[in-house]
Amino acid sequence: MYDPTRLAALVAVAEAGSITRAADRLGYTPPALSQQLAKLEREAGTALLVRHHRGARLTEAGEVLVARARRVLDELAQARHELSRLTGLTGGALRLGTFPTAGVHLLPPALSAFRRAHPDVTLSVADYDPPAGVTAVAAGEVDLALTHTYHPAEPVPVPSSVRLEPVLVEELVLVTAPGHALSTSSSRLPTAELAGQPLISMAPRHPARREIEALLAESGATPALLVPTPGYAVVCALVSAGLGVAVVPEMVARTAATPVGVRPLEADLRRTISVAHRADEAAPAADAFRALLRGAFGRAGRQAY
Repeated sequence: MYDPTRLAALVAVAEAGSITRAADRLGYTPPALSQQLAKLEREAGTALLVRHHRGARLTEAGEVLVARARRVLDELAQARHELSRLTGLTGGALRLGTFPTAGVHLLPPALSAFRRAHPDVTLSVADYDPPAGVTAVAAGEVDLALTHTYHPAEPVPVPSSVRLEPVLVEELVLVTAPGHALSTSSSRLPTAELAGQPLISMAPRHPARREIEALLAESGATPALLVPTPGYAVVCALVSAGLGVAVVPEMVARTAATPVGVRPLEADLRRTISVAHRADEAAPAADAFRALLRGAFGRAGRQAY
């Protein structure tokens, strides 16, 4: 049984002629799409693509699978459309809130899949820095919001009208400049080895990062540069330039626009991404999108990048 999402990825590469162009079309990053294609090749038991410097082309097996996949995907799209009519998703609107990392790396592929399944639903997206998205859901400003919490951290109160459903748990990892001594090993790094390292410190008084920053300080990391808000793209760029090391979510590290070294830590540091929704309202579009997120990312499972 082939995963329809992976079949759609293969068809997109066949049409676009390269993994990069197909990733742009689908709203993925190229590494994430490459991983989906690698999984499909393992399912098929044979190579489906030949990668070359100008893009990618289908193998003979890939041509066979794409021809079948197009028919399967067309049938699935028709089935979704017919089911939408039965579940009341032939119109209406879905208002989503998100924070920057999720808005760049998680939301686009999920919205693309939702659009294919429910093309008549009007979509809108607004930015909310957690936990503001939870407040927006409680106030009725949006139907759903992607938000996050960190561990360790003080618990954040959630309005009684809102429920949080975890969709993804990811480790926090160390990022360094390329070739840095701390990133030459793949073993987990004891935080004690951060002693004396220049640390790019992220919002030490920000509630989400306060306990994490305190733990790094206790380990002896020396604050070398302060970024007053958790702007991870800027942090990775500063790390890449050799201005210090930092601890960021794994998704951020693996998809950084600037080259960085990555090392897992022994300490139990993690970020949980959840979808906030109202507990007392029936909303078919919101329920369908939550189900799509569960299918895409598992039950609070880790996402590999």
